[in-house]
Amino acid sequence: MKKFLNTVDTLLAESLGGFAKAHADIVQLHTEPYFVRRKQPTRAGKVALISGGGSGHEPLHTGFVGTGMLDAACPGQVFTSPTPDQMLAAAQAVDNGGGVLFIVKNYAGDVMNFEIAAEMLDCPNASLFINDDVSLPKNHSTGRRGVAGTLIVEKIVGAAAEQGADLATCKALGERVIQATASMGVALSSCTVPALGHPTFALGDNEMEMGVGIHGEHGHATLPLASASAIVEQLAAAINDDLRPAPQQSALLHVNGFGATPLMELYLIYGLAAQYWQHQGLNIARSLVGNYTTSLDMAGCSITLSLLDDELLALWDAPVHTAHLRWGC
Repeated sequence: MKKFLNTVDTLLAESLGGFAKAHADIVQLHTEPYFVRRKQPTRAGKVALISGGGSGHEPLHTGFVGTGMLDAACPGQVFTSPTPDQMLAAAQAVDNGGGVLFIVKNYAGDVMNFEIAAEMLDCPNASLFINDDVSLPKNHSTGRRGVAGTLIVEKIVGAAAEQGADLATCKALGERVIQATASMGVALSSCTVPALGHPTFALGDNEMEMGVGIHGEHGHATLPLASASAIVEQLAAAINDDLRPAPQQSALLHVNGFGATPLMELYLIYGLAAQYWQHQGLNIARSLVGNYTTSLDMAGCSITLSLLDDELLALWDAPVHTAHLRWGC
């Protein structure tokens, strides 16, 4: 294992410190317990959006704290859920009278700890549970995982909260986006968790892992390495079968890198995916390509499709100013 670090135990704290210094105009870092919050105060009565999860997925979630998205993010250790005290402290720090909306990826530890924090919080609050990973069946014992579609929910609901939507409206809007969003990923290599020191699973030179999550876990099948066109066909078909979009439906197409895949390859994947859905009669109205929901140093990518109506399109286009997503400001 070769990584830039001093010690495994100090990696997260030092990384968060560097992030806060690099983006000191946007965020503030709180320690004991750790959370990242907006630097600029928000208006009275605004719904506060809080997300979080294990580190190793950067820029998710800390990179999306700022105007038009999150009010705070709670980072856990690598691939480990943040603790309820982090979530509670973050909520108490950013609640401005409009209540708190927790945006939670559907992993057991995240769900449990956010639910504990929600029960302890003495202000109105609600939760959204992201479950966009179609590599798992809908009747999976713990439900589908939350992956790159999380960013789409945070952006659209964040815009609505910025514009004055109340807590119930923000929650209902988030549920609409969740229902309209599906993702699936493929890996060409595993990732190396610093505390583990070696890849979490092995792939041969001519193998790929289909249906991976974002924590270095296996997918649903180890397959022979195929052409980019064949890989996109398999990912897109699974997403399309799940969402069943209507002809001429507008959509956002998001190709997300897992951390070690060059943009050259991600744009190739985007072009093939856009071509697939254009042949299906969809209108690819918006795009997002890059490393946004990563898995440390995993080589691979995911495809996310979000179906949009005029309201969702306008909220996606609304101004946003965070460390890693910004336009219109």
